[in-house]
Amino acid sequence: MVAFPMTRWKALFLLCLAELLGMSLWFSASSVAPALRAEWGLSVSASGWLTLAVQAGFVAGTLISAILNLPDVLLAPRLVAAAALLGAAANAALALFARDAAVALLLRFATGFFLAGVYPPGMKIIASWFRQGRGLALGALIGALTLGKASPYLLNAFGGEDWRKKLLIVSLLAAIGGLIVLLVGEGPFAAGTAPFDARQAVLVFRQRGVRLANLGYFGHMWELYAMWTWAPVMIRASLDLRGASPALAEAASFLVIGSGAVGCVAAGFLADRAGRTLVASAAMGMSGACCLAVGFLFGGSPFLLLALAVVWGMTVVADSAQFSACVTELADPRYLGTALTMQTCVGFLLTTASIQLIPVLAGGAGWRYAFAILAPGPFLGAVAMLRLRALPEAAHLAQGRR
Repeated sequence: MVAFPMTRWKALFLLCLAELLGMSLWFSASSVAPALRAEWGLSVSASGWLTLAVQAGFVAGTLISAILNLPDVLLAPRLVAAAALLGAAANAALALFARDAAVALLLRFATGFFLAGVYPPGMKIIASWFRQGRGLALGALIGALTLGKASPYLLNAFGGEDWRKKLLIVSLLAAIGGLIVLLVGEGPFAAGTAPFDARQAVLVFRQRGVRLANLGYFGHMWELYAMWTWAPVMIRASLDLRGASPALAEAASFLVIGSGAVGCVAAGFLADRAGRTLVASAAMGMSGACCLAVGFLFGGSPFLLLALAVVWGMTVVADSAQFSACVTELADPRYLGTALTMQTCVGFLLTTASIQLIPVLAGGAGWRYAFAILAPGPFLGAVAMLRLRALPEAAHLAQGRR
């Protein structure tokens, strides 16, 4: 499948570029939520369903993909390419045909459903190229994914007022990303295709080390997407109180979410040297503290709010790749795709609850206290990772660096 000589660093660059472009579909509608609210008369909480529909579609897609072992019984690059093209088509259909929220939510669900074939198989492909330095490689991939999810906010800040045109641009970029994956292929550590075995979707939770890595991931996910969804809304509201321009609020939202790319790469570099569980636990402790503190800066100094929000943006996703790296090092290598897909399936299912809680709390207690509900996730996730650190099987992590 590889069209030209490929080294692992070329593969990493191309896969990161493909993920950046493909995952830009995720928040493409959320980033233009103010325009949609004005055109369709949506409330702020109702516009949150634009993200929630993607989450629900992704959960459905990952569940079906895991049960059918799609990332393991099919060639992963072809699966990623096909899924990215279908996701781009669903997003473009929203721009071309949606005239109300009902159609938009259906197409957002479809977009999330197809993205289930982009994200987990992409991690499997990276693992097939890297044995040493896998934490850094997966960190770079998740960092690219983070930039992809932040990019619609940047486009929103500088791309004019036509939200339909913005969605079409994002769709085109995602389709290009899908085609790039076909240039890469699987690496020298690929286990090859595996026979279909529906039991694998459940068996991945029976391994103690994998189970604890998953529990850490679940705590991380309780926080991550609620933060990514509602922190831009809070930042817009806070800067509006200070009389800042809407373009500044959109650029700030891109900076806050996009800063996670730096956190991912830095955490991956450190995890390969200091240990996966140690770095993931430290990142969750920091992001959990940010959950508790950020609301107290609402309506105050924009500089202080954005400074803390950037720290939050860096740490909230810095640990993400390390949970996946743990699974690739502890799970059955024949069914890595299934294990990664089930991990993301349950994690994203949790996000559907935390995303809905934030606007309820913001409406009742205000932004000062709304994000505090997210803090238990990273704190409990850190406990799970420290328990994994104490297990004998943790010696398999990062060539013995727990």
